[in-house]
Amino acid sequence: QVQLVESGGGLVPAGGSLTLSCTVSGSSISSYAMGWFRRVPGLNREFLAAISWTGEGTHYADSAEGRFTISRDNAKNTVFLQISNLKLEDTARYYCAAGRDYYGEIESGYDAWGQGTQVTVSS
Repeated sequence: QVQLVESGGGLVPAGGSLTLSCTVSGSSISSYAMGWFRRVPGLNREFLAAISWTGEGTHYADSAEGRFTISRDNAKNTVFLQISNLKLEDTARYYCAAGRDYYGEIESGYDAWGQGTQVTVSS
């Protein structure tokens, strides 16, 4: 059974940068398209970015264009999300997801999820 573990979250000052990682175990990451989402308490989970199985294709939410970059290293079974110029509103729990047959924005298209990593942006 595939398992996803996110890391790299923490307390970061506004204007700073952060790189989140998501490591896949139990299966080869190359079998999955990967996505990043985030959730603020009380709100729905928000799609941020997705990357195709080989990494040749990427797709971003309009809100994520310009400051968020998704990438993957299939040799390391890891997908990354770089966030630059962090804003207070980026404070959220960030989740990665794996989709065997799906690559896109819809949560239900993904087959497995991590537990998330908390990012808190301070002023």
